[in-house]
Amino acid sequence: MIAWTIYITFAGAVLLVFTPRAFARWIALATTAAGLVTSVIALFQISIVDLATFKTIVRVPWVPMLGMNYHLAVDGISLTMALVTGVVAVASVLFSWDVEHRPNEFFFWLLLVVGGSYGVFLSADLFLLFLFYELVIVPKYFLIAIWGSTNKEYGAMKLTLYSFFGGALVFVGIIAAYVTAGSLDLQQLAQFQFTPQLQSWAFPVLFVGFAVLAGIWPLHTWAPTGHVAAPTAGSMLLAGIVMKLGSYAGLRVAMNLFPQGFQMWRVWIAVLAVIGIVYAAGVALRQRDLKFVIGYSSVSHMGFVLLGFATANALGVSGSVLQMFSHGVIGALLFAVAGRMVYRRTHTRDLDTLSDMGLSRALPFAAFSFVIASAASMGIPGFSGFAAEITILIGAWKAYPLAVWITGIGMVLVAAFTLRALKKSFFGESASEVRTQEGRVPVDADWNEQQDITARITMAEKCGACLLMFATLAVGLYPKLLLDRIMPAVEAMRFLK
Repeated sequence: MIAWTIYITFAGAVLLVFTPRAFARWIALATTAAGLVTSVIALFQISIVDLATFKTIVRVPWVPMLGMNYHLAVDGISLTMALVTGVVAVASVLFSWDVEHRPNEFFFWLLLVVGGSYGVFLSADLFLLFLFYELVIVPKYFLIAIWGSTNKEYGAMKLTLYSFFGGALVFVGIIAAYVTAGSLDLQQLAQFQFTPQLQSWAFPVLFVGFAVLAGIWPLHTWAPTGHVAAPTAGSMLLAGIVMKLGSYAGLRVAMNLFPQGFQMWRVWIAVLAVIGIVYAAGVALRQRDLKFVIGYSSVSHMGFVLLGFATANALGVSGSVLQMFSHGVIGALLFAVAGRMVYRRTHTRDLDTLSDMGLSRALPFAAFSFVIASAASMGIPGFSGFAAEITILIGAWKAYPLAVWITGIGMVLVAAFTLRALKKSFFGESASEVRTQEGRVPVDADWNEQQDITARITMAEKCGACLLMFATLAVGLYPKLLLDRIMPAVEAMRFLK
């Protein structure tokens, strides 16, 4: 049943090409909601025992001469990633409810990103995974270049070039694995014994190729630029789903196929992860643009994912997968508040300017949502961020105690820049006594520029924010729901044996 997430999403994208623009947002919402419902049903329908191994759900010959199959499989890791894809996709459509410029085309590209992401998470054929992986890049370019802002052409091109650079490295690794093993099937490749000499160079090539999209330091600079240039839905998809493609593929492909190569290089992964956590958090503390703060925050939080991978133990890696879900939801909520609820009404993201507006009174729901997102981002107990990071740090303590001490500096910086952004955005001292009304901000005396924000748009925003807040609270309060499915799948992976 989980395979239908791919088919439904691509069918919705095709349908958007032929339908009137008045129905575009409803088709996009129905499509993404169907994908989310399918993922939730699969979460409870598939037994935990069946999710312990990468189990085939569809296998059809595709290009028999080259050994390519349309092969989909699912385990606890891929199901978790499909679930966060569904949650973020529905929220991104709701936060794009007021898109009037070429809406059919906008939602068409959006659904291609979502459908390609489902494909990556469920692919069990190496070439099929690479095809879906590359498919995501093209619609991301158009979403940013057409509907973006703040140097959108530069941001779109930078993201695309970095992605294709990473894709080229991945392609080299795939060819090396195929020529050596004679197969593209991930399940067969996971049993094949590659020589240590091959693994010593093929692993870093493949892992770094995927890690570019995960925002690994120092190849992370596309991420803040791309986040800021993208429209709100684009930033939500980029932080919530697309960055997870790189980390997921690095785990599923590079680490699982080349376990000896991973053991040779895992110390360097830990070093780059810790640098990324501390460096990105320090840079975020100096930013004046709210979206840049959140953009560097994403890089810092993805550093925790890489640190968990480097631990090479079940606890650390399981925490990384949980962090991928957690940051997907939290990052999407932060960008939704900054890009849609705040910027849409104030036409500014400058923290010093926002601090003079008294937004906590003018936009109480936006302030509430940002407080929740900030608490989750800082790792406050009760939210998914805490459950994920504490699991990673316990796993890391067993492998690299020094890394945990240094990461603690990064966590302090995360709290510092998050509280700074929260205070300046919503709880700064208002410079004027301009009368405000709920949903309005003191930027225009007669509110003329804000009259087009209707009650329907506000309700869509609130529904999207509530969905994301519910997801981070549910997993934070009961992480066992996902960890029971993630840990057996991690323990079955080859690099732990």
